[in-house]
Amino acid sequence: MTVLHLADEGEAADLAAFLSRLLHYDRGAAVRLQAAGTALAVFGRPPSFEVLAIRATRLAKPYENGLDASLDATVSAGELLESVDERAATALLPAVVTGPPWTGVLPPRGGWQPEPGLPAPDELRATVAAAVSEFRSRTDGLGPERRTRAELDGIGREIWSRPIGNTGLPVRAVHAAQSLGFLRPTAGPDDTPALFASGAWLRLRTPYGSVAVRRAGLATLSVSVR
Repeated sequence: MTVLHLADEGEAADLAAFLSRLLHYDRGAAVRLQAAGTALAVFGRPPSFEVLAIRATRLAKPYENGLDASLDATVSAGELLESVDERAATALLPAVVTGPPWTGVLPPRGGWQPEPGLPAPDELRATVAAAVSEFRSRTDGLGPERRTRAELDGIGREIWSRPIGNTGLPVRAVHAAQSLGFLRPTAGPDDTPALFASGAWLRLRTPYGSVAVRRAGLATLSVSVR
């Protein structure tokens, strides 16, 4: 079985934390792994948020597996998590699985340009808190006859699809970043999140991970399959 040698214990712990959060939202979650050189990208899609979450992990040495110098595989998030050894800073590559449709549609690797207008981190967190509060207030106010799945989903879509300022980034993307541990209280200018765009994609990037979303929503799969 292929062993992934992570850069250090911290990288192993962060990878395990990311996988644990994905599994919190989907116990059968799959992740797509792409590795080349000393960089490993882990893609996941927590269903509650309808975004792609990306965790970049450093490897201790360039990836190699026989004659293969790069990795591109979809595996079980649970099996990968079980194989992470934080003290040894290693993880075993599980058997490949047939991934859900989103694993075939990833954001572009290049062409990302800065997008202006992203509010400060404190304002982003306040926006998410206000959205959560509004959702609870509106759903708690529904009578028993109106508390249907369709009604709750409709309220959720209306709130979480609102754009952040003039950026076009939906509130659900920021909520996902916060829930997955990507958006944290900042300790300095290097921790400030930034927004980028490439084609139809927007990407909220922080030092701890990224959240990507198509401007028209992930349900529109009119992009190159990789």
